[in-house]
Amino acid sequence: MDTEEKDTAAMIFTNKDLKRLIIPLIMEQALAITVGMADTMMISSVGEAAVSGVSLVDMFNNFIISMLAALATGGAVVTSQFIGASKREEACRSAKQLLWVNSLITIGISFLVILGHRLILNLFFGKIEADVMQNAVIYLIISAISFPFLAVYNACAALFRSMGNSQITLKVSVIMNLINVGGNAVCLFGLKMGVAGVAVPSLISRAVAAFFLYMLLRNPDNLIYLNRERFRFEWKVARKILYIGIPSGIENGIFQLGRVVVVSIIAGFGTAQIAANGVANSLDSMGCIVGQGMSLAMITVIGQCVGAGDLSQVRYYTKKLLLITYAATAVINCFILLFLHPILGLYGLGDEATGLAYTLVMIHNGTAMLLWPASFVLPNMLRACNDVKYTMVTAIFSMVTFRIGFSLVFGVFMGMGAVGVWVAMVVDWFFRVCCFVGRYFRGTWRRHCNLAGT
Repeated sequence: MDTEEKDTAAMIFTNKDLKRLIIPLIMEQALAITVGMADTMMISSVGEAAVSGVSLVDMFNNFIISMLAALATGGAVVTSQFIGASKREEACRSAKQLLWVNSLITIGISFLVILGHRLILNLFFGKIEADVMQNAVIYLIISAISFPFLAVYNACAALFRSMGNSQITLKVSVIMNLINVGGNAVCLFGLKMGVAGVAVPSLISRAVAAFFLYMLLRNPDNLIYLNRERFRFEWKVARKILYIGIPSGIENGIFQLGRVVVVSIIAGFGTAQIAANGVANSLDSMGCIVGQGMSLAMITVIGQCVGAGDLSQVRYYTKKLLLITYAATAVINCFILLFLHPILGLYGLGDEATGLAYTLVMIHNGTAMLLWPASFVLPNMLRACNDVKYTMVTAIFSMVTFRIGFSLVFGVFMGMGAVGVWVAMVVDWFFRVCCFVGRYFRGTWRRHCNLAGT
């Protein structure tokens, strides 16, 4: 701890506060990822065409959801900064603006996706096998109907996290995922609904979760709450959210679009490689559980430090949260790699898909221990400091140049297939780490912190 850190009179977050915030976030991420794995395992009983259709659409869904989640992140940054600055009224106003703006944008997107579903699938994935396309169409339409509910859930959850109350979001997440898994079992194995048997329970669970969190956020006992006054658009408040949300949304959207492009490249390698990629993605997410939770915690913690105007605590908590992330990521990924063979056996894939999935997970999880936290957790520190344009430009450049460009070089031109695509992903990570770590140590982010509360 440096001299400036030692001189800090009172830490904004005690170790107990951090545990209360971080542990539920990690549990929530673990629950979501575990349920995602259960979905993949359940849908695999319908066949590889169903797994492939769902995995392809999930990439597009993530593209849409990530842009909407970026707006929630913008709201979380702004409200966290207001909380740190002890401006409760402004925090409540920003919460209401976030919820309405996010919801209205999402309804429009859902309508467009439903109308142009087949055009979207053809545009993103090109020519895929007929049975895969049929499953993808069903899954995409039902997923699009659930987007507005997910937007409300994400916005409300982000607001609870900005208050440091991640226990509420964990409890609602448990309910949501129980409905999802139970519904999958009934619809897939009981009603034999095929791909719809996975999509419909997701729709219902998201609607229920959105309703619960919205009602809980109306409680005036919360530090941030939704008052009963008639909604009135406030550009000054919305601008604060959009200042963070738009660059983050563009960044996240391009990132997920890049992933869709990459998966469309993999789609040309055949059904077995698509299925292997989908299964590997679910296991890769498991290896980054702590990092996903810590990314959310970073917004709350650093945002409040910025709002309080204490840059020494910004540095202190950045180092502390990154150290925890690295240690936990190493432990989890070592465990996954040690038991990878029996884990892959649960998916019931063919020998070719299983062998390829093993290789892909080894590439991802092996390098994630060194590169993932600095590549994806550290940027949220910069965003919480309002340094959003740099993260956007860096991420977009890296995605287009390395992940997409090198995927074509390694995967297609060099004939490495999906393995080449995942090697390109590692190159993308390395570039991001160099840029974000350099930005942190140069201290350029400091001049953006004075935008908090303005």
